[in-house]
Amino acid sequence: MRPSSLGEVLGQEHLLGPGKLLRGMADAGRLQSIILWGPPGCGKTTLARLLADACGAHCIPFSAVTSGTRELKNILPDARRLQRSAVPVVLLVDEIHHFNKSQQDTFLPHVEAGLLTLIGATTENPSFELISPLLSRCRVCVMQPLSEETLALVVDRAVAERGRGLWDGDLGIAPEARDVLVQRARGDARVALNGLEGAVTLARSLSGTGRVELNHVEQALQTGPLHYDKSGEEHYNLTSAFIKSLRGSDPDAAVYWMVRMIEAGEDPLFIARRMVIFAAEDVGNADPQALQVAVAAKDAFHFVGLPEGRIPMAQAAVYLATAPKSNSSYRALLEATRDVRERGALPTPLHLRNAPTGLMKSLGYGADYRYPHDAPGHVTEQQHLPSELEGRRYYEPGEEGHERIIRERLKSWDAIRKRGVPGT
Repeated sequence: MRPSSLGEVLGQEHLLGPGKLLRGMADAGRLQSIILWGPPGCGKTTLARLLADACGAHCIPFSAVTSGTRELKNILPDARRLQRSAVPVVLLVDEIHHFNKSQQDTFLPHVEAGLLTLIGATTENPSFELISPLLSRCRVCVMQPLSEETLALVVDRAVAERGRGLWDGDLGIAPEARDVLVQRARGDARVALNGLEGAVTLARSLSGTGRVELNHVEQALQTGPLHYDKSGEEHYNLTSAFIKSLRGSDPDAAVYWMVRMIEAGEDPLFIARRMVIFAAEDVGNADPQALQVAVAAKDAFHFVGLPEGRIPMAQAAVYLATAPKSNSSYRALLEATRDVRERGALPTPLHLRNAPTGLMKSLGYGADYRYPHDAPGHVTEQQHLPSELEGRRYYEPGEEGHERIIRERLKSWDAIRKRGVPGT
């Protein structure tokens, strides 16, 4: 069922539509080195072959999974021979992210010299997997999962086209079976076609006809793992979506992304750690209890484990998403860190220093220190920062939640200090 020409390709209109990049290359007959980055089953390898054909190039398929530097060196003589005959040579490297740095270095000079036009296909983010010199010589083309409408056309073509796919006179598929097949394929044409083939086999063995019903599709399709990589881009994408949903006060989205990560195999304690950090960084003193809730959810998961441990984690995610937000404490940390790093170790004011010996007392250590608990309101006018930072304000409480109370409290203390009268 692979398309035999670019005109038969379904989907990827952002690359193949009129005036788009890959369509322009094909129409001009001049192919540049490109990296096709997209999820499984979106047509990367097929598109690479069709682009080479459209440009009149000789395509050399190469698998980064099963081949290495030795096999690459073996194809160079043929590439040079074809180049002398004015035939462009395309090196199609499937799963290019499996090549390590030294292997990528091996074919880099041949790409740079124009001996080989590289088309790399990968499911992983090229920014993480490809060396910078190679990446700078290639156009990265992002391919999208196929839409349900496009997958439906793929299924219809496999059912209906004479001489291709699964066609025969009595082959058909019920609308509800087609809808479920398309939905569960999750944008992957390969999954859709394999599921259709299995469903047709079941239909013929169970009912003696080629009519695919819903039960055939459900039996043929096995629920696969959700796309996820614990160290790659999808890990960071889902983590970012989770944190930004919490910060955006969207409990529904927060729970959704948390479940997505857990169902895909993420360590729930990683998620719990992120919630503890979020509670301090983004909720802060607007709701001081948020940090307790997050830590309690982490401890509860330790105690309960899966699957029930997801329940306190969901409670914590909802609590954090619906809590008032303030990053004032976090910003105070950043500002204080900057002053420490820029100004170095400023001397501690004498009145704040400890004086355990007579010599230290004679040098003024601890002199004139005012004990706040002896003052009305438990506050005095004394300065606690180094003199070079006098008046510096790191923590500016906001107007949300409990920080409104803190803000008023600090204002009243500032008024006492400005009067310059201890505790009055």
